[in-house]
Amino acid sequence: MLYLNGAIVPADFARIDPADRGFTLADGLFETLRAYAGKPFRLEDHLVRLESSAQALGIPLLFDPVRIAEAVLEVLAANNLGEGDAAIRITATRGTGPRGLAPPAEVKPTLLITASAYAPLPERCAAAIVEIRRNEGSPLSRMKSLGYLDNVIAAREAAARGAEEAILLNNADRVAGGARANVFAVLDGRLVTPPLRDGVLPGIARRVVLELAAELRIPAEEASLSPTDLAAAKEIFLTNSLFEIRSIGRLEDWEFGAAEIADQLRAAYRALT
Repeated sequence: MLYLNGAIVPADFARIDPADRGFTLADGLFETLRAYAGKPFRLEDHLVRLESSAQALGIPLLFDPVRIAEAVLEVLAANNLGEGDAAIRITATRGTGPRGLAPPAEVKPTLLITASAYAPLPERCAAAIVEIRRNEGSPLSRMKSLGYLDNVIAAREAAARGAEEAILLNNADRVAGGARANVFAVLDGRLVTPPLRDGVLPGIARRVVLELAAELRIPAEEASLSPTDLAAAKEIFLTNSLFEIRSIGRLEDWEFGAAEIADQLRAAYRALT
């Protein structure tokens, strides 16, 4: 069961117009988040980010954030996801339009919400620094736009090299993030994550980790990172709203055994959820 444009419908009966610009031009946005025992974590933050990005792109949302939040709960209930963990995806597009790039004069946006059971990933993984670059000059680098092919290519390259996660650099050879996550490194006892200006998505889990670091009195800052910095780090980990915190055990030829800071933050994150 899913939520499409105001109604809960079976997936087999859901219909999105072939002329929808989300399909033809990737003219839309999405959010993914996790629910714990039927309760979405930081849903308000995700909806604020969705609304902010939609305003920047001139995409009207079909409903206001309050109604979207209600719809998320309806989808969880319709799929009997009141217990255990669930992955939720909210997709919003500009809707249908004629051929060409110009937005239609009368916009009829599309809203799709899905949810499914989520199985946690292992706490450690291997990662690779991939060839494709993130364009830090594009506003889309800081949005969850439907145009995600750069990330798909990055993930494929990492997988071909035996890694589960990809690390992308920007055009200035600075770390921009993972294909599906934000990056943190522990350098000289400091927790460092790249700043938004380096082409970084303002991740919700990233924000939670920075908040928890402050509570735990772990020195943390936003500063540019280079591949050399990653090689010199005591530990590296990734964050996103589904897998929370995932330590990197191997990056390229570098091995990382310690995960003391990540373990502290992981425990605090789980206490929240």
